[in-house]
Amino acid sequence: MQVSSRGELMEGWVLVSSLKPVASVTGVQLPICSTCGVQYGAPRADCPICLDERQYVGWDGQQWTTLAELRAGGRRGRLDEEGPGVIGVGAVPSVAVGQRALLIRSPSGNVLWDCVGYLDDDLAAEIQDLGGISAIAVSHPHFYGAMTEWGRAFDAPVYIHAADRDWVARPDPVIEYWTGDTHRIAPGLTLINAGTHFAGGTVLHWADDPEGGGALFSGDIFMVVMDRRWVSFMYSIPNFIPERPSTIRRALTLVEPFAFERIYGAFWGRVVSTDGAASVQRSAERYLRFVEESGS
Repeated sequence: MQVSSRGELMEGWVLVSSLKPVASVTGVQLPICSTCGVQYGAPRADCPICLDERQYVGWDGQQWTTLAELRAGGRRGRLDEEGPGVIGVGAVPSVAVGQRALLIRSPSGNVLWDCVGYLDDDLAAEIQDLGGISAIAVSHPHFYGAMTEWGRAFDAPVYIHAADRDWVARPDPVIEYWTGDTHRIAPGLTLINAGTHFAGGTVLHWADDPEGGGALFSGDIFMVVMDRRWVSFMYSIPNFIPERPSTIRRALTLVEPFAFERIYGAFWGRVVSTDGAASVQRSAERYLRFVEESGS
């Protein structure tokens, strides 16, 4: 790995120098859906992500907030270790769906996996002290959060699979759409279009995690369940719509070449700590056995 005179990692990968200062958070008045936590580029009457059958509009109707309102209401950033070389990033109290993002401290540059609907200057400065963010990748629309704001603050590309392009709520040049089944964003870091939950549903494989066994970052695409030896596969989680067997089989084929011991799910503490690849396989076998029991 080569390093430029300004401290930027080279070898053909576009990464942000850890010496580059983080920008101020600017979109503090842009609307954020209170139910899903996704930030929009302009005021609107509804949230298309929540109108979709995989999500829901809050029982009190469509509600909106902003980064400024969340901050004024007492929200603060949260950083906690979630695994070797992996820092959880979220808010206290949590926002909307309640997921946390993950800062992967890779030798080739820090990568933020998934996003949250919160960011302030203090949280950005804390992350900058950890080396900043070189790239951002998001699994699916429910976790877009304030991803454009994050990308602009750290001058980092935000990787979204092109199949989910129409769900992007705040388009911006910082967003990079990728196509196909896999896409390497840095040495040892590969996006995989598993396609469960959403057509562009993505997981991230880290080949060079500190433990040496590989790690898979799955968000809700492979959902780490309360019994953290297992995952599940859902088309809609809040509305309990199961994923289609053919979609699960395609996902299994795509991840099969990648070795991983750990699986990092979407929420604090939802981590499969060992035997991850086998966990995915046996979880899929159990799932398919139940949904196909009738012979359909």
